[in-house]
Amino acid sequence: MDLFGLLHLDELSHGLANLSMFPYFDMAHYMVSVMALREQPGALEVSRVSPLACWFSSMLFCFGGAVLSGIMLAEPPVAPLTNGTSILLASVIWYLVFYCPMDLVYCCAALLPLRLVLSGMKEVTRTWKVLGGVTQAHSKYKDSLLVMIAIGWAKGAGGGLISNFEQLVRGVWKPETNELLKMSYPTKITLIGAVLFALQQTHYLPLQKHHLMLIYTIFTVVNKSRMMLTGSSASPFAAVESAIYKTLFAGYSPYAALTDEVKKTCIDNGTTNTSTATTKESRENGATGKHTPVSPVKGQCESLKAKEESESTETTNCKKTN
Repeated sequence: MDLFGLLHLDELSHGLANLSMFPYFDMAHYMVSVMALREQPGALEVSRVSPLACWFSSMLFCFGGAVLSGIMLAEPPVAPLTNGTSILLASVIWYLVFYCPMDLVYCCAALLPLRLVLSGMKEVTRTWKVLGGVTQAHSKYKDSLLVMIAIGWAKGAGGGLISNFEQLVRGVWKPETNELLKMSYPTKITLIGAVLFALQQTHYLPLQKHHLMLIYTIFTVVNKSRMMLTGSSASPFAAVESAIYKTLFAGYSPYAALTDEVKKTCIDNGTTNTSTATTKESRENGATGKHTPVSPVKGQCESLKAKEESESTETTNCKKTN
């Protein structure tokens, strides 16, 4: 793009595209992922009761995207475990975060300046994971845009998408936390990235790959830093999501008339049942010699009503006679 040449960003985009993720960016990804696990309710108790379950949950947090994308592509889900160096590095970080004396590692990494840096580095790895998933799917299914989007999304946000299975490892079952029911910000931004990279891969988006990588990475890092500094968890796409939902999914339902009829039938049945019960009760009271007390106000209203009816009847008779 000419704009990148004018702003001297072309070299920066090439440098970012050639950047190696191992070991520093991968370490940041493992650190942030294991810290996110530690901050889950009950995770510390599980780490003391069953270190094996805690370690397995940590590996799902760190390599969940590779596991899920492998399953979707009919590849062995244990393939990520063949990379012994990455597993060893993630295991060391897991041990230091959970079992370091005096929690020194976790307390230092939880400081806002350092956590900002680690989270920004993790967002950089998100770009590579999404792009890797889209490229891997494109090599097998060249004309399937949906498959490329699904694999890129799974590889970039697999840890969140399989969160229910990870919770089961820790003995927790919360189906209401399913990411498909209520997507978190990382899942949404990963889905958007998968769509963009899939469109670029199929040449529907007229943009070079390294330029798109730079734009997407800058957006994710800046927005993540803004959310951490302001303490806001609101999605930047909330207004767009609300507008799309109200336009496409909150309109008049074709089943509204049927629903109203059902409701009306239920109301009529309820009224009939109430009147039947009242009649039955009055009959029972009459049979047993009991009389339901009538309030004076109600009796006066009934007498006035009867008087008005008699007067209106007399007036009608007079008119007919005339």
